[in-house]
Amino acid sequence: MAGGAGRGAMLTHPGGDLLASRPVYMLKRTPLFAAHQRAGGKLIEFGGWEMPVQYSSIVDEHLAVRRAAGLFDISHMGEVRLSGAGALRFLNQLLTNDARKLGVGQGQYTLMCNPLGGVIDDLYAYRLGELDYLLIINASRIEPDVAWMESQLAAWPDRASLSLQNVSDSLGAVALQGRAARAFIDAALPGRVTGGAAVSRLDGLAKNQVVAWDAGELGSLIIACTGYTGEDGFEVIAPAPSIEGVWTRILAAGHPHCCQPAGLGARDTLRTEMGYPLYGHELDEQTTPIEAGLGFFVALEKGDFIGRTPLATQKTDGVKKKCVAFRMVGKTAPPRPQYPLWSAGAPAAPVGQVVSGTQSPSLECGIGMGYVPPSLSAIGTPLEVEIRGRRWPATVVKKPIYVAPPR
Repeated sequence: MAGGAGRGAMLTHPGGDLLASRPVYMLKRTPLFAAHQRAGGKLIEFGGWEMPVQYSSIVDEHLAVRRAAGLFDISHMGEVRLSGAGALRFLNQLLTNDARKLGVGQGQYTLMCNPLGGVIDDLYAYRLGELDYLLIINASRIEPDVAWMESQLAAWPDRASLSLQNVSDSLGAVALQGRAARAFIDAALPGRVTGGAAVSRLDGLAKNQVVAWDAGELGSLIIACTGYTGEDGFEVIAPAPSIEGVWTRILAAGHPHCCQPAGLGARDTLRTEMGYPLYGHELDEQTTPIEAGLGFFVALEKGDFIGRTPLATQKTDGVKKKCVAFRMVGKTAPPRPQYPLWSAGAPAAPVGQVVSGTQSPSLECGIGMGYVPPSLSAIGTPLEVEIRGRRWPATVVKKPIYVAPPR
């Protein structure tokens, strides 16, 4: 592809003679970089990658996903495979959720914590076969995640019973999201199941199921039904040289169903409407899953795992901060990350800050998430968001912030 657009390819920021007076930085490009250029995508830096923020507009792409379907490049995300007789026991010591609950062809949301309970990453774990697992990790966390996993494996007494491979550079991935996705996924990617969930068609995949899929000349794909938008849809993982073929076929088959490419802007507004966390915003190594409101994915009953003791203490004794969703009251400028949060009417000092904030295309108002003291976390609690020196009213609301109408 033009410009060396393989997944691991690096971009030197252009600048001509200006390079002498400012630092040069490098951006990675996914295997779909040339496709984004042809589609008119507006490319920006995101976590060290050059990615499309939008093609037409964030609002158009957001509403396309809510009403029909949108296709996202998620090739920047990482993939780690674990296999062998000891893989399950290692995963259950490494991650917060209970991997024993995964049948072949199933996936679960889970978190990887440090010994203090802080989140190293949030991820999806899929069981592809009896002894074969796939982890999908955040793009900005590939290097620290893999280093952490390898250090834990090196100290694992039974390390010879499993293998751990970072296969991120050899793969590409896309996410097809929206209520129309099932109408054309099989036409886009004809093939047959070779492993995973016991289905004969892709439109038969249920939430959190995954299959290995023989797609002919496109090769062996991994297709899951997970999602980061609150809508139905699929994630397709393919060999890096095949992912542009996957992208092209899905868009062609989806065109009569009003499917269109979507960028990072819509991905962020969609996930914020659902109250889904984004690493580096709601989650980091100083924040625990309990504080982030993700205790459902912490299986304290499964036995020991990294971070269990402080998480169990927080579960029993409570936390000093809680992540809440909020909705602005009336017409305001949209809230943004790091804006101060105030207790309504309190003059003293901010009580927290926004970690995610945007204008909701579905609700046509400002929405966001932020950390506040537990005493201000109840649904209906009035807050104020400081926007450019002025405080605007907001209300703590239940997640998801946006609820899709019945289909």
